[in-house]
This record gives sequence, structure tokens and C-alpha cells, in this order.
Amino acid sequence: MRFLVFLLLLLPGAFVDAGELHLVLNGKAYHFDRGIGYNEKNWGLGLEYHFEPLGRWIPLVTGSSFLDSNEETSNYLGGGAKYRVWGEMDRGWHADLGFAAFFMTRKDRNDGEPFFGALPFASVGTPSLALNVTFIPKVTPKTSQLFYFQASLRFARF
Repeated sequence: MRFLVFLLLLLPGAFVDAGELHLVLNGKAYHFDRGIGYNEKNWGLGLEYHFEPLGRWIPLVTGSSFLDSNEETSNYLGGGAKYRVWGEMDRGWHADLGFAAFFMTRKDRNDGEPFFGALPFASVGTPSLALNVTFIPKVTPKTSQLFYFQASLRFARF
């Protein structure tokens, strides 16, 4: 919860530029190592702010708190950009490809201290509602490759 309060404190400076604020609903993970028994119900909430597009690029900041694959609370805060590969910028259906760099906390990594990461993602939807999917590769022998799904619901435009 402290993490989301921190994110809310950072966002007012972002409103200098016109953009959109989205509620992120974390939900499902699909682990490639099916026999291990990871938690695949990664429920949680977050926020994502989309700055005014630069051509077909949409810069963003994002943060979230969710139940991770080991049923522990994980948090991240970061930013990145996505590129509109198909569709109009402000209406109808669209498909985006992007990347996000972030700092994350996990109980099972660095004793809960923040660590840096960067991941690719894709987004498909409408201006009001989109499905985000992130691919997380296997980075250590103790981790699993997975797809991580979120819903993004726009609730404010500036």
C-alpha cells in the first residue's frame, strides 16, 4: 500500500503534459513450468500514466502491487514506451508493442530490496480498455518463463 501512495505522489508532476491515467488490474500468469505449482492468480492493483503521444510512440510511467508467483506481495515502479503498430491513436481498436524498465521488490530476491529489470510487453484493446501481456524469461535456475496478464482501464484524461 505504501508503494501505491508513493506512486500517487509522483504522478502530479506528470500532469503538466496532457495524457491519460489508467487503473491496472493484475490478474493471471501462465508459467511454462506447469508441474511446479506456481501461483497463477496474481491479483493486484496499479496505475499507469500515458503521456501525450510522440508520433506513434506513447511514453508511460507505471507502478503496481500484486501477489506474485510465490504468493508474496511484489511491487514495481518504472517507465517505458509503447509503439502503436496498428490502429488509431485515440479511437477504435489498437495493438501496441513496448518495453518497460522498472525497480521491483520481491521477498525472495535481494532480501526484499529493490532490483532493476526491463521487459517487453504487448497491449491490445480500445482507448478505454486494453489487455497487456508481458513475457518474463527464465533468468535463474530457480525461476520460470511466464506470460503475465493485466487489464488496463482508462479512468481519466488530461
